[in-house]
Amino acid sequence: MITLKQLRYFDALARQGHFGRAAEVSAISQPALSMQIRELEEALGAPLLERGRQMRLTAFGEEFLAKAQAILRQVDELSDLARAARERLVGRLRLGVIPTVAPYLLPRIVGRLTETHPDLDLHIRETVTPKLLAELEEGRLDTAIVALPVSEPSFIEAPLFTESFVFVRPLADALLPVPGPEALREMRLLLLEEGHCFRDQALSFCRMERSPRELLDGSSLSTLVQMVGAGLGVTLIPEMAVPVETRSARVDIARFAVEPKRTIGMIWRRASPLARQLGEISEAVRAAAQ
Repeated sequence: MITLKQLRYFDALARQGHFGRAAEVSAISQPALSMQIRELEEALGAPLLERGRQMRLTAFGEEFLAKAQAILRQVDELSDLARAARERLVGRLRLGVIPTVAPYLLPRIVGRLTETHPDLDLHIRETVTPKLLAELEEGRLDTAIVALPVSEPSFIEAPLFTESFVFVRPLADALLPVPGPEALREMRLLLLEEGHCFRDQALSFCRMERSPRELLDGSSLSTLVQMVGAGLGVTLIPEMAVPVETRSARVDIARFAVEPKRTIGMIWRRASPLARQLGEISEAVRAAAQ
């Protein structure tokens, strides 16, 4: 007999590509996970995996995975349907947040939702926008906070707030004029690594695809600001990050004559049974962001 538990374990294994990591995210031991996958293969009468130096799904495993994930999504939707029948959202809420928002907004969001929805079990996932959109589409997230627009017809977009980008430069340059987009193209512009939407927004403001003098692709705004403090270049950061990221760095914060901006919003699947409740959650998040 095939069980939902086995399908979830197989889904975790396929996503992680490694028994140890799959066991960790599934909160069971690796031998127990291996046994469940073996029992699933025995029930199916066909191998799901090619076991060797590198684990791969068999052709049958790939086909079975797509069906299993569809079943798991439908099971989750049944649970969401029951939760949607309640007046207020309770239980698990899987919230995705982009890295250039999470450290600065999450403390306020969690505090606000604890007050307004005390029975909510908040699960946070921080990663870049493309991964959040994919996980939201696949039903692995209920909602996400990202830069708008995402322009996906299957998602509802609820704007939360708009903020400016500020210019970060070494403290020694504090008295120099603030450069415009053209001048920025000639400077050593430090940016987040590929995949971050904030990187794309900064490049768009500078009207370039990539700076020829670019020195560093950083994994966090904190790294970029510290490198600017060391005199290695300049960068742009969102206004909400200024109090946290500049308190221990010898940098100057300046504003552009024409300020680049971004709109941050909350998105969820248009077909989600929790659409009404997520709209209410977005109002609480918007209030927390003020």
